[in-house]
Parts: sequence; C-alpha cells; structure tokens
Amino acid sequence: MQRDIFNEDHDAFREMVKEFIKRYVTAEKQKQWDEDGEVDRATMLAAGEHGIIGLSVPEEFGGAGMLMDYRFRSVVMEELIRAGAGSSLAGAVGIQDDLAIPYIAHFGTDEQKQKFLPGMATGEVLGALAMTEPGAGSDLRAVKTTAKKVDGGYIVNGAKTFISSGHTADMIVTFVKTGEGNRPDAFSLIVIEKGMDGFDQGKKLHKMGFQGHDTAELSFTDVFVPEANLIGGAEGTALSS
Repeated sequence: MQRDIFNEDHDAFREMVKEFIKRYVTAEKQKQWDEDGEVDRATMLAAGEHGIIGLSVPEEFGGAGMLMDYRFRSVVMEELIRAGAGSSLAGAVGIQDDLAIPYIAHFGTDEQKQKFLPGMATGEVLGALAMTEPGAGSDLRAVKTTAKKVDGGYIVNGAKTFISSGHTADMIVTFVKTGEGNRPDAFSLIVIEKGMDGFDQGKKLHKMGFQGHDTAELSFTDVFVPEANLIGGAEGTALSS
C-alpha cells in the first residue's frame, strides 16, 4: 500500500492551487498560450501573487522558504498537469522554481540574492538556465560560449539553443567558458540580463510538443556583463555547482 507523503499543510496548499487554476488557467488561456508559444506575463505575476511560484525563494527575500520541501512543488505540478497545462504553465513555473531560482538561492552572492530573488518570488523577474549550444548538449565541456575578463566584468560571445523560457526570461543563468582547455575549473556561471547590449533573445522555436512554453535561441555578441553577475563571485565553479 502506497503511503501518502502529503500532510495537512500540503492539502491546504493544494486547495489554494486549485482556486488559482480555476481563475487563471482556463481553456481559453491555454489555447492562447499555445497560439502565442508562451505564457503571458500577467499570469506569471498572478502566480507570484498567489504563491504558486517562488516556493524555493527564502523567506527573507519574499518567498515561501520551501527550498528543502519539494512536496509543495509536486502539488503545483500535479494540479497544473491535471488541468491540462503540463505543456505550458507547468513548464514555465518549473523553469523558474526548479532551475533559475535554486542557482541564485544556493550559490549566489548576497548581492545577487538581494538583486534577483525578491522579483523572482513575485513573478516580476523571470529566469532561465542556458547551457545547451548548437554543438554542445550533454557534453558541457564542449561549449564554446566564452566570457573574457575585462575591467569591471566580462565580455561574452557565443550562442545557446533549445533554452526553455529563453524568450520571456529577464535573467538567464548562463554556462560560459572563462578559462583555457576543458578542465573543470575552466567553466563558470554568469547571469546575463534582458536588454544588455549585444544580447539577442532570438526567435521562439517551433516544437512538436510544449507549444505553450517558449523555447528560444540566444546569441551573445560582445555582451558586457558586470563582475557582480558572476555566480558565487568566483570563476571556475560551474561544474561543481
């Protein structure tokens, strides 16, 4: 007999998620997301307002502080998939809470946490994670996107592809090469932000599935990124993060 892993707190949260879905995840909305190829910003803001996203953001930064209790995230995913939004909102929320936020919450500097986490908890700041490149997928040591050290920061050049939430994201945790060769300490993580000169959040890719969640190609041409955006404040830590 399977043991129920949820307690009364999770059950109460589930009812809140169901109410959110009734109001904001209608059939009309889902059809629009599929047509647009992305979830609208208003819905993401509503998800933040109702505590559907930002679950992994520590309380001191405006989140729910549930980083170590994944059962709440499971409730969100179960109910969104039950409502038919597994290929749209569930994906967008998953990228925010399971990928982008933890990199900042776990490995970010105090300055990075203060800068990004409050907005990520509310849905005002959407995140993504960029690792895959046209010629490098599972082999991260083959990436060619570089971040060259300059006075005050880095100059980033290269490209990423198949990046979930890449078109809608405001900040992207990006895997880059900061050293020579392919030793583990040659790679770093850096946050590239929407609107930085030379950063192009390219066209949304057409897919066989997940039509309601954007996937994009990204390109970086002499993008200056301040040193403060280096995850953890140290080079060479990407493969140990």
